[in-house]
Amino acid sequence: MTPDIHAEKILILDFGSQYTQLIARRVRESKVYCEIYPYNMTVEQVKTYAPAGIILSGGPASTYGDKAPHLDPAILGLEIPVLGICYGMQEMVIQLGGKVERTREREFGKAELLAGDRPDPLLAGLDFPQQVWMSHGDRVTGLPSGFEVVARTDNAPAAAVADAERRFWGVQFHPEVIHTPGGRRILDNFIFTICGCHGLWTMKSFIDSNIEEIRKRVGKEKVICGLSGGVDSSVVALLLHRAIGSQLICVFVNNGVLRKNEAEEVQQLFGEKLKLNLRYVDASERFLSRLDGVTDPEKKRKIIGNEFIRVFEEEAGKLGKIRFLAQGTLYPDVIESVSFKGPSAVIKSHHNVGGLPEHMQMELIEPLRELFKDEGREVGRELGLPEQMVKRQPFPGPGLAIRIIGAVTPERLAILREADSIVVEEITKAGLYDEIWQAFAVLVPVKTVGVMGDERTYEKVIAIRAITSVDGMTADWARLPHDLLGRLSNRIINEVHGVNRVVYDISSKPPGTIEWE
Repeated sequence: MTPDIHAEKILILDFGSQYTQLIARRVRESKVYCEIYPYNMTVEQVKTYAPAGIILSGGPASTYGDKAPHLDPAILGLEIPVLGICYGMQEMVIQLGGKVERTREREFGKAELLAGDRPDPLLAGLDFPQQVWMSHGDRVTGLPSGFEVVARTDNAPAAAVADAERRFWGVQFHPEVIHTPGGRRILDNFIFTICGCHGLWTMKSFIDSNIEEIRKRVGKEKVICGLSGGVDSSVVALLLHRAIGSQLICVFVNNGVLRKNEAEEVQQLFGEKLKLNLRYVDASERFLSRLDGVTDPEKKRKIIGNEFIRVFEEEAGKLGKIRFLAQGTLYPDVIESVSFKGPSAVIKSHHNVGGLPEHMQMELIEPLRELFKDEGREVGRELGLPEQMVKRQPFPGPGLAIRIIGAVTPERLAILREADSIVVEEITKAGLYDEIWQAFAVLVPVKTVGVMGDERTYEKVIAIRAITSVDGMTADWARLPHDLLGRLSNRIINEVHGVNRVVYDISSKPPGTIEWE
């Protein structure tokens, strides 16, 4: 019998902190399952969820503000261990009769944590003083009955507090960020020592559990999956193939704006090597015809998205009545579908495969909806997805169409494909592919004067974009070695007909975006 990977779990109630997802990632990294819900989850919903422990996130509000988010007070009466972080600590304190006030000196950035009145299991194994990361303008000035100070800073007399008898803990700092070096130990102390978890959440156990669940749900029915060749859809396809074999039908649509050799590589890997039931649809001429003369990037995106839906629907129609549609929804997609300010704690489906329409009347199968991106990659490894696919850099749905500034033509696509291929090849040779979030070429619609041999040229410009990022929300330009930039420029100009100048984009996000369009 497959072990229940959800038998022990942590509930994170979100008060709007920019670090809430990071808390969840840290808990998951300790092999304990957790989910994020809005702060206004009711006590009955919490009972149904049955967590081993509850973490209250930070947030931008002040607990004494008119529109401050507040916890259902009955949750604190469930005798479940609670850890409040920053705003979460302050909310717990005022709910239990303590006092929070604005400080004269706000505390943002690194601080030195000092030992408090007594040792505490939450801080076990830490040496003092201990560096922590602060981000607050309010502080606890009066503790509820039964609480003690277990750590302090110069500016926060109650930097960590505890009522061990009632199993309440709070920290004014952020243990989830890397700037709190002992933060992992603090969270592990809460998860394992205080909540009694054992760490059942592994990707192998996730695979085993999901295969069992998929087989039970699908039975003898067929499932269709839109395979793009990206990490998420590839992992979904492999997981379903492991569960139901040839009952899975993968549809790979060549939209004409793929990278060099991509269509052939996807067919070879998934069809020939991994033996998936793969239908290849070459709709490249159809897509390029619809894109003819279109220069506006938003129109390009909509044309490609809408055309993909039409092609996918046509292929699905040829297969007869299919009950299930599989897609690669990830947990961040799920979280984004619920605002922490929203009235409902119910997590909704997030449709992400090319915007497939609801009128297709299929039941969704989203086996990765509980996973973060890195967890999905680990599932891919466990399932035997080749490492070059597991570590593949993100690629936009509209493909090369939004990396060609201006109209998309076969000639421009050929130029960009060759230049982009050289960028990826050289970045990989330099051993930097895994360190860079994305590296690619952009075709700029201007011509510049150059000299090749004894002749003047008037040809196109290629821009190289290489960025570092953690999650794609913010990004910085990669400081590529000068000799690598030199090789890139040399090869592109010499090997790609129609290009006589290469430039390097040194814009960060913000103010720029990762893609040019």
